Amino acid sequence: MSHLRIPKNWTIQRSTPFFTKENVPAALLNHHNTAEGVFGQLCVMEGTVTYFGFADSEAKEPETKVEIEAGQFATSPPQYWHRVELSDDAQFNINFWSDKDKKNEKMFNTKS
Repeated sequence: MSHLRIPKNWTIQRSTPFFTKENVPAALLNHHNTAEGVFGQLCVMEGTVTYFGFADSEAKEPETKVEIEAGQFATSPPQYWHRVELSDDAQFNINFWSDKDKKNEKMFNTKS
């Protein structure tokens, strides 16, 4: 699961700034998913980000766990529920990819 291939005709629609433990949005630390037709690419610059993937929005136990080290990235497919944990020194950003213009649309969804 750590590196599902983003289709080659897709392009980056939006990129986040770099996040650390001090400024990471709470939504990323809790169950959320990428929007329909959107791949997330989590790129780690420093430290470690642990990605937990879940079967659905209500699952308590992850079905996958991936540790992404500095200099590595992992992808999250459209509409897949997940959350992340950060090491104290983690710094990362997220690129959102799609096959059509979604620059003004939501890139992810959170649990209600």
